[in-house]
Amino acid sequence: MNQTRSQANDEQPLAADDLEAFKQAFRRHAAGVAAVTTLDPDGKPVGFTATSLASLAAVPPLATFNMAQVSSAWEAMTVGNRVVIHMLGPRTRYLAEKLAANRDVRFTGDHWEVGPHGLPILAGVTAWMIARIVEVHPVHNNAIIVVQVETGALGEEDEALLYHERRYLKPGDDA
Repeated sequence: MNQTRSQANDEQPLAADDLEAFKQAFRRHAAGVAAVTTLDPDGKPVGFTATSLASLAAVPPLATFNMAQVSSAWEAMTVGNRVVIHMLGPRTRYLAEKLAANRDVRFTGDHWEVGPHGLPILAGVTAWMIARIVEVHPVHNNAIIVVQVETGALGEEDEALLYHERRYLKPGDDA
């Protein structure tokens, strides 16, 4: 049977409102999982999971990620400050869960060590990159952070870790 676009759309249940549809649509959009760590103005480690990490340019090596301005790491997002971007796989899913949990316990334990510039480096990640913040673009209650990568290292290979429907999964896991 040949359906037109409007006929196919008529058969789909509609969300109660546009905001709910927006939220549901992005829950269904799988995204890679990274962790961003840095030091707050008092020199204490802070970090969060980021599913918005994107490569911006290869020359110079630029990347972006988004964050809420209510994040415990927000005060550290100043131009010139450094962050560490960590790539996560299923083997390090616990790091994503830990950095998405209560901020008071994110750096309790032996899952990290002090790295260059005193920055927190997470253990067992597939890669990490130290980057300097070059631009911060506040947008409503959130922000787009642009960083220039300065150095990094590769860890052991792992499969991809995806965030989908509010869960951390590897490709092929049952949804």
